[in-house]
Amino acid sequence: MKNRFIPILLAAIGLSTAAFSAEPTPNVGIVNFGTCVSDSKLGKQEQASFESLKKQMATLLEDTEKQLGDLTAKFNDPEYLDGLSPEAEDELKNKFRNLNEELGRYQNQYYQVMNQANMRIIQTISTGINSASEKVAKDKKLNMVVNKDACFFYAPTLDVTNLIIAEMDKNFAVDSKKDAVQSTTAEQKIENTK
Repeated sequence: MKNRFIPILLAAIGLSTAAFSAEPTPNVGIVNFGTCVSDSKLGKQEQASFESLKKQMATLLEDTEKQLGDLTAKFNDPEYLDGLSPEAEDELKNKFRNLNEELGRYQNQYYQVMNQANMRIIQTISTGINSASEKVAKDKKLNMVVNKDACFFYAPTLDVTNLIIAEMDKNFAVDSKKDAVQSTTAEQKIENTK
């Protein structure tokens, strides 16, 4: 009985080893999120809208700061202050205080709006990368696509960033056409109601 058990055990071990070694090795693709943001059409559009919003908010802040600077210059000019009535001086002080409060509100709004816009951009681009990654993974028979930042090391041959960007640009073109058609349709409906 012992003579039969050992060959059966060895055969079972051999078969299980062969079964484990026959499992396919996972195919992995690596994508560089930062490159997708900077090089894809979607990323460029999102960055341009962010910069536009940033300029609008900065202009508002600069105008308020300029007004405050003008008032400060008036307060530092003794000749100007001597020519003012007490009521006019109080009015000037109230205006200065109100502008300071306004500036504080604008600065808070600026940071909130910038943070919200940044989060929206990251979310939009992440969605675009996810969609493109699924298509590239299917085409290249990849088991997964991983963000470069999640890896300590990877072989450059695993990088699929350019394929992801190309797919994102295709999706961007399709979405842009859809948006243009929807915009035209909405404009026609408005014209028809007139």
